[in-house]
Amino acid sequence: MLAILGYLMVITFLYLIISKRLSPFTSLIIIPAIFGILAGSGSKLGSWMMEGIENVAPTAFLLLFAIMYFGIMLDTGLFEPLTGKILSLTKGDPLKIIVGTAILSGIIGFDGDGSTTMMICVTAFLPLYKRLGIRPVILASIIIMQVGITTLVPWGGPSGRVASVLHLDPTDLYKAMLPGMIIGLLYVVGVAYILGKKERARFNIEEATHVMMASAVENPIIENPSLRDDQTIATALRRPNLIWVNFLLSIVIMVGIILEWLPSAVLFIIGTSLALLINYPSLRDQRERIAAHAPNALAVVSMIIAAGIFAGIFKGSGMSGAMAQTLISIIPLELGSHMPIITAIVSVPALFFLGPDGFYFGILPLLAETGASYGVSAKEIGVASLFGTPFGIMGPLVASIYLLIEITNINLGDLHKHTAKWALGIVVIYIIVALVIGVISF
Repeated sequence: MLAILGYLMVITFLYLIISKRLSPFTSLIIIPAIFGILAGSGSKLGSWMMEGIENVAPTAFLLLFAIMYFGIMLDTGLFEPLTGKILSLTKGDPLKIIVGTAILSGIIGFDGDGSTTMMICVTAFLPLYKRLGIRPVILASIIIMQVGITTLVPWGGPSGRVASVLHLDPTDLYKAMLPGMIIGLLYVVGVAYILGKKERARFNIEEATHVMMASAVENPIIENPSLRDDQTIATALRRPNLIWVNFLLSIVIMVGIILEWLPSAVLFIIGTSLALLINYPSLRDQRERIAAHAPNALAVVSMIIAAGIFAGIFKGSGMSGAMAQTLISIIPLELGSHMPIITAIVSVPALFFLGPDGFYFGILPLLAETGASYGVSAKEIGVASLFGTPFGIMGPLVASIYLLIEITNINLGDLHKHTAKWALGIVVIYIIVALVIGVISF
């Protein structure tokens, strides 16, 4: 019964947000609460919600101050040289800009922190996409696919979870995945090329681009008073004399995240404080900058908290565990020797619907135990369990997905519809490469 309720809850949630009948924030709170009551656990909802909130609190604080920090850096004009350089190199061609998105996000993604990669890449490219009329869903799609690949580095979340559950070395998992990851990254660049060709065809590149380029490079103040005011305010916020100080501060924070000098949230808290002090020493200016970026930060943090509530009820009610058992039970015993392939296939829907914690801590141990009885090594099962990550990272229980849709201002359902088929291509690449090089057996 719990498994049925769990599946119904996830399907109902996805239907409501894809059809745009409810917002993700509302659905993440109301839908699990209703199904928790139907499961006969209404009296425990409060404790499960709080447990879920506590689990996502570090992520919420990280994103809160990351958004504030990058917003302030955007105000200072730190990214304008990069944006201008990209624009001049691409000459306003959407094909080159989209391919550039894939290359940059693939490089930055190796920091292992998907949220940071999203913030940096969206900050760098979204202004270009808006100026040239390129659909933001393409930006989000390319970034999430690259993050879904690069998050498999040893210091990333998925490898760490698998290593802890199966008592493996995350570096060994990474080495086994690396050939498939490299081909996957190149595949996403190829996808970016295809999408870029379509965007280029969407408007007359020979005529429209020259007009847009002139607007983007020269930034003329047209006969709209509100636009002139916005341009004046933006110019006043620029700190060109401090660009190298801000660049150095940003580099120190990124290095600190990678080397784990301090928790990421703490680094961004300190970074935000220093950024305000260095660039806007006036208390009035500091209050204005905080107030200017508070709406974006609040929107993302509220989504992360709502996702924590969803996950708390999902796990606390036993629905996630029951769903895991049903997935295991449908695997015929005669297919036991093919457990690596089965694990790879199961990882796709399981990571999407159950989230990484539900799959890696709930289903993976059972898959590994079943495989062991047929002589399949834990490493093979562990590697195969990572194959579904590029698709699963778009699931409703992954907090960073809400950061991406908020800062690009797109709908989660639209992201799923645009990205799903391409993400499945990465999964297929992983399986084929792993079979060819012998990382997993058929």
